[in-house]
Amino acid sequence: MKTDDFDYYLPEELIAQTPLIDRSSSRLLVLDKKTGNIEHRHFKDIIDYLDENDVLVLNDTKVIPARLFGIKEDTKAHIELLMLKEEGNDVWQTLCKPARRVKVGTTVSFGDGLLKALCVKEDEDGIRYFKMIYDGIFLEILDKLGEMPLPPYIHEKLEDKDRYQTVYAKNPGSAAAPTAGLHFTAELLNALKEKGVTICYVTLHVGLGTFRPVSVEDVRNHHMHHEFYAISKEVADILNEAKSKGKRIVAVGTTSTRTLESAYDNGFKETSGWTDIFIYPGYEFKAIDAQITNFHLPKSTLVMLVSAIAGKDNILNAYNEAVKEKYRFFSFGDSMFIK
Repeated sequence: MKTDDFDYYLPEELIAQTPLIDRSSSRLLVLDKKTGNIEHRHFKDIIDYLDENDVLVLNDTKVIPARLFGIKEDTKAHIELLMLKEEGNDVWQTLCKPARRVKVGTTVSFGDGLLKALCVKEDEDGIRYFKMIYDGIFLEILDKLGEMPLPPYIHEKLEDKDRYQTVYAKNPGSAAAPTAGLHFTAELLNALKEKGVTICYVTLHVGLGTFRPVSVEDVRNHHMHHEFYAISKEVADILNEAKSKGKRIVAVGTTSTRTLESAYDNGFKETSGWTDIFIYPGYEFKAIDAQITNFHLPKSTLVMLVSAIAGKDNILNAYNEAVKEKYRFFSFGDSMFIK
C-alpha cells in the first residue's frame, strides 16, 4: 500500500485561510460509505442525519498557545518552539526550529526571561525536549507569551483565537485543534440534545501523531507518535449501553475516532494513557459506526483513516467532487459526514 495512493489534486485557492463567521454555516458533504452516494448540504443540516438512536462523541481537548518565539541565551539566535506534549516534571517534547542550533545544554529565553527552556534531550526530525524554568503557573505564562499554533498552510492572521477552539474545549493540552468539532455551535448541540441525540466527550491531546507527514513510500512502515487520551467511567458506561442496544456511535473527528478505537477491548472502560494507533485501509473498526470529519491533506494519515472507514475509492471520489464544487479544505474548511 503506497503513500502516493492517497494523493489527490487540490488547487491552493481552496485551502481555507480564515474561519467562517457562523461556525455551522460551513458546507457538509454527506457520503454513504456503503454505496458511495454523495449529498451536498450545510453543517447545520447534520441534525437531519442524527436522532435518538445515535451517540455523538466529541473531543474536549483545548488548544494551548503552543508556539513560542525565543532567543538563545549564548548566541542570541532566534529559536521557535512548538510545544507538543508534556512528559512530566515540566519537561516538554517540542518541534524546534532551527533544531541544528539547539543541543543538550542550550537555554532559550522567552519574554525577557519570564520563561526559560533548557534542552535536556535531542531527537530526530527537529524534536527537542526542554525543561521549562519559570515562577508561577505555567499555562498562565504560556497564555502571555505563546501564540496559537495554526498550521503552516494558513497564512492569514487569526483575529479571534477562540475560533481555533471548539465551543466545548475544556482540557488544555493540544498543539492543534480537533477541527471537525469547530463547526458545532452551542445552539446546534442543544438542538441535537433536544432531538434525543446522546452527546458525550472524550479527550485526546493532538500532537505529532496527528499532523506529522508520512515520509515513507509504504504506508505500513509509517510510525505514529504517541498522543495522550482519556475516557471517563461515565462515558464508557454510556458507550457500552449504546453498543448493547445497537445504537450508532458517531465520532466527531479523527481524534475521537482514534481515542474510541484505542480504548475498545470487548467493551469500553474508564482509561487514560498514550496511543500510537495508526488506522489505514484494512483496519476493522470495533468502536465507531460513522464519523464527522474535515477534508484532510493529500497523502496524510488522516486521509488514510477516513479511507479505512469509507473505502479509498469512495473517499478520493468524494474529495474530487468537493474540489469540483469548490469546497473549502483543511482546518478552517468544510466538513464531511461519513454514514
